[in-house]
Amino acid sequence: MRRLYVIDMKKQKKAFIIIPIALFVALFLFLESNYTPTVFSNQENPRALNTGSSQNASVALTFNISHGNEQVLPILERLKSEGVRATFFVSGEWAERHPDILEKIAENEHEIGMLGYQYKSYVDQEIEEVRKDLQKAKDTFSKLGYENVYLLRAPNGHLNEEIINVAEKEGLKVIHWSVNPNDWKNPGTEKITNHILNNLNNGDIILLHASDTVKQTEKALEIVIPEIKKDKKLLTISELITLAETSQEELKSKKK
Repeated sequence: MRRLYVIDMKKQKKAFIIIPIALFVALFLFLESNYTPTVFSNQENPRALNTGSSQNASVALTFNISHGNEQVLPILERLKSEGVRATFFVSGEWAERHPDILEKIAENEHEIGMLGYQYKSYVDQEIEEVRKDLQKAKDTFSKLGYENVYLLRAPNGHLNEEIINVAEKEGLKVIHWSVNPNDWKNPGTEKITNHILNNLNNGDIILLHASDTVKQTEKALEIVIPEIKKDKKLLTISELITLAETSQEELKSKKK
């Protein structure tokens, strides 16, 4: 006995409309939460650095600090015990309040970058306010004895082309990231560890935090660092940039 199936074309049309919209929304939300600009700037296309060279087995550990003074110290001790140098992005306000800790970071041969002066989203400000914040941050680090700070990570990672242009005119190189375990949410040591190790590739820049809201990062580093060191080098951002630029030059030479 044959069965007759009747297709409701109105429902089909609705499905054809709803499904693409749903996919678009899902893609938009994914891109918003995983924004990772591509590699190097040029005059036509200003960009932030979010990875180094995939040709080199090396990655960079980076830490943001905008408040507090308790969690950064055990993190520094963990890095010291593992013989690892990292890049610390700190706000100018934090640097003024904790010059002794900033000095300790420098004494341990870690690289210092800036999060601007105030930790306030740049996309929520007029571009002239952004410029003033960058200039104030540069002046602050200079007065504290750190005149060569040239790496910038935008507060909250919020960027657009205009912000990158302004930063570069101030002599700054904008740094983003490619691996973000959201350790500031304290999702659990295992989740932080697994996210990093399961998503790590050559040239990646790992975003972590050392502000007081972070409670599980130091324990995660105890597991993560030895695992990374099995097949990759841990470098500062400047070292990663040098390797990436060298690799690009080598590729250009081969093409010639």
